[in-house]
Amino acid sequence: MTEAILQRRGGDALPFAPVPSLSAQFQREASPEPARTTTPATRAAAAPADTTILEARGLHTHYGSSHILHGIDFAIRKGEAVGLMGRNGMGKTTLIRSMLGLVRPSDGTVRVRGEDMTRAPTHRIARLGIAYVPEGRGIFPNLTVRENLVMAARAGVDGRREWTYERVLETFPRLAERLGNGGGQLSGGEQQMLTIGRALMTNPDLLILDEATEGLAPLIVREIWRVIRTIRDSGIATVVVDKNHAAVTALTDRSVILVKGHIVYDGASETLRHNSELIQQHLGV
Repeated sequence: MTEAILQRRGGDALPFAPVPSLSAQFQREASPEPARTTTPATRAAAAPADTTILEARGLHTHYGSSHILHGIDFAIRKGEAVGLMGRNGMGKTTLIRSMLGLVRPSDGTVRVRGEDMTRAPTHRIARLGIAYVPEGRGIFPNLTVRENLVMAARAGVDGRREWTYERVLETFPRLAERLGNGGGQLSGGEQQMLTIGRALMTNPDLLILDEATEGLAPLIVREIWRVIRTIRDSGIATVVVDKNHAAVTALTDRSVILVKGHIVYDGASETLRHNSELIQQHLGV
């Protein structure tokens, strides 16, 4: 599946670049700083009125006879940061994959920038400015770091090229030191940086990160959270899936919690962060 996601179409690579969540013992260490260079209010003020990038309505998805998603409504606007949380097996990844055409929903609609894309192939959705960093690593091990990055480079939907090769290397100094190394020669953390950097090379309007810190050492986890904060502050809308609810709610504007394919919370991250009862009920170990 990874190869299918990353294959070239029309001469360009798809912006879907995998990354690995955070074990409980690392949660305190990985929590990002609360200070923000932008706020929900400033990002909303800068955005036009109709700014929905990705929207699902009444989404149902089955795997065989198993009913995974039950009428999900989900949307993300330009510049918005959303945390998507829930225990394992609650439908988070299935929701993402259903919206991106990687899994075919059995009912409901998916719209990208207002256009019905429910039955559209994944590469068409990708070219509308959505980059996906799925769980797991999907770099090309036989290509160098430079080749992995350059192969994905292209302008955004509106022609902008804010995330250049040089800017990605400034964001990930470790990669700049290993440009000639093969992808398979990198450490797990470095591979994660490479996959996020590759996604940014497509200049997306929305970046979806599924378990971007899973299995990484605490120092690398902090670095990944720093980068996600930088991406959010640059104006790119983000959906962050991670087990570290403290880090997610500190970083995002809005949080959504899934339980057995149903949304049980969709509201301000600030409110959720101070609701220990709700966190323990739906996110506690």
